[in-house]
Amino acid sequence: MSGFDEIETAVVIRYPYLWSTEASRGETEGRKGRPVVVGVRLARPNGDLVLFFPITTKHPEANRFACEIPAIEKHRAGLDADIRLWIILDEYNSDVIGHSFYFEPDPPVGRFSKAFFLPILREFVARRRSSREVHRAR
Repeated sequence: MSGFDEIETAVVIRYPYLWSTEASRGETEGRKGRPVVVGVRLARPNGDLVLFFPITTKHPEANRFACEIPAIEKHRAGLDADIRLWIILDEYNSDVIGHSFYFEPDPPVGRFSKAFFLPILREFVARRRSSREVHRAR
């Protein structure tokens, strides 16, 4: 088993997420490691493609597609249950396992329940054309 085997849907890891606004200004590196949730892992011959959604403490603007994380889910995911947290879903980073400079084979922080995360993921799929992707693999 490699250190990357646990990277699957609903798992929370630390990752240097690059916001789309930063990427549009020409930045290429995430400013800090932050918790992200794995949306999808798609098997590919040259390395699995993974989509990551950022988790933030910053209250999203009203026009953003985001979901506040309930206390029980913060606990399951290994996140601080005493602060408000949101998953941002109108943008995401994509990366390729085995070709990324950003993955570390560290164990996950935690995991969201399927009952919480899968409806959110279905809504993302329905809205994906309006989401912004920042591709991180090189």
